Amino acid sequence: MRFYIQLTIICFISLSKLNSQNTVGVITYQDKDASYEGYNLIFPHYQPDAFLLNKCGEIVHQWNGPEGYRNHNTCYILENGDLIRALRKDEGFAFIWEDIGENLIECVTWDNELNWSFEYLDTTSRIHHDIEPTPYGTVFLISWDHHSVEEAIASGRDVSLMSQDAFSPDKIIEYDPELDSIIWEWKAWDHLVQDRDSNKPNYGVIKDHPHRININWENNQGRADWMHVNSIDYNPILDQIMINVPTFNEIWIIDHSTTTEEAKGFSGGNSGKGGDIIWRWGNPQAYNRGAEEDQKLFFQHDALWALDYLPTTQVDFGNISVFNNQTEPGHSSIGMISPVFDSIAYQYTLSIDSTFLPENFYFEWSHPEPNIISSSGLSSIQVLPNNNKLITSGRNGITVELSQDEKIIWQYKTPFKNGQRVAQGTELAVNDNLTFRMRRYPIDYPGFDNHSLYPIEYLELNPDKTFCDRLLPTINVEPDLIEVSSLSAIELLVNNQTNKSYQAKLISLTGKTIGSLTLEQGITSHDISHLAQGCYALVVSGLNSQLFVKM
Repeated sequence: MRFYIQLTIICFISLSKLNSQNTVGVITYQDKDASYEGYNLIFPHYQPDAFLLNKCGEIVHQWNGPEGYRNHNTCYILENGDLIRALRKDEGFAFIWEDIGENLIECVTWDNELNWSFEYLDTTSRIHHDIEPTPYGTVFLISWDHHSVEEAIASGRDVSLMSQDAFSPDKIIEYDPELDSIIWEWKAWDHLVQDRDSNKPNYGVIKDHPHRININWENNQGRADWMHVNSIDYNPILDQIMINVPTFNEIWIIDHSTTTEEAKGFSGGNSGKGGDIIWRWGNPQAYNRGAEEDQKLFFQHDALWALDYLPTTQVDFGNISVFNNQTEPGHSSIGMISPVFDSIAYQYTLSIDSTFLPENFYFEWSHPEPNIISSSGLSSIQVLPNNNKLITSGRNGITVELSQDEKIIWQYKTPFKNGQRVAQGTELAVNDNLTFRMRRYPIDYPGFDNHSLYPIEYLELNPDKTFCDRLLPTINVEPDLIEVSSLSAIELLVNNQTNKSYQAKLISLTGKTIGSLTLEQGITSHDISHLAQGCYALVVSGLNSQLFVKM
């Protein structure tokens, strides 16, 4: 057994040299048993198509986007197999008042037939970034809420903090496709506080109003896109909405149990606070409490409750995951947060110094090589049912699956360059293959019922079709005696010193029988030119077996 282990190590050392040829698609797949089984939904930037992949990177389903549009960050598969996707016109970015840009949400069937679409673009509003389908058939959307410079100044905004001819906080709308109407709305504009001018609205001492938004907090170079909310999530258990506000370095939770009218004010709903922020975390300086060392979030993305597909017994269930983009220069991390919530009073608890609890993450991880999981923007994290974490580093298009013992057991690099699929072997630079999020759906997800998930083709062009198999764990071959065979690129030499003939099988490391051989007396040469590069076991009935590498 000792010799077998040594040979296995030799085999994988040899394979590591072979594996370096893969630059895109699946790069690592080390432990099939530890990896969470499922299919990966990916929606690369600069193009309109969404792809469902198996863990070897093969497309098992594809939704083609409409002509003249491109991806705008995210899409979701519903439990009935429909796809909801966010799209933007293919004209590039524009300011809100220029009347072009991201403005379309579509719901299509599994066969890509349009169910409904929703556009939201006028002189005051434009949807952007993430969307969030609810269990009730509605969808939450993020929208800019455009105000003039004059309006902002009248509400206490310091004009010296404004570099563009607009001030556009965010708002949240809930759209009902059946009614084709907006049925609920929340605006940050309704919950401002300022301490510059007692003769203007919203005046108050900032630190005395931790549930309000300081209109003069500035961390985005005075741009109109003041908050830059980049993700939204809904908790149906609590009836709460969470938004990620990277320019404040904070996550906010608001109460959805309010009416739209209550959401404009400061009372009502389960929390009794109307549309005020009921929990915020990451940077207490944003409400004039705490100090620099209390800041925990740094232009973070994709704050989500760990709920989807998780059993209630899962260790992270109900807590919050977040991708912390700019933890330090050139280095990103992920974190898990456990808010302190009083379900009786329906209130989140503050610490003794009146900052929102908890004081820190209960779990943090960063890649030991900063350039692997490092992204100044974009990026995501999904908590999986088996406690693994699926992490996407957005600007270099790398997704890894982190096991419970903090090992990378699966890694994928988005095979796109500026919206075009690339061939295996292509070297991609930062921002070539922007990917906001990869989302893994369980094997038994209801949306897959009665649908074929047979592999169609690889997402990358000119793929190495044997690569994934070579990465999977070795089979347990326990021969009588083991030696590494001496072989050329085209021949395997089998040493048979007996007078018998033997039957043998060539088996891949995934357990698949490649072929059969008959071994005759003496030294027999067997052609293996048909074999792909990789490790194989030659299993001989009644004779020595061998583990070998074909280079």
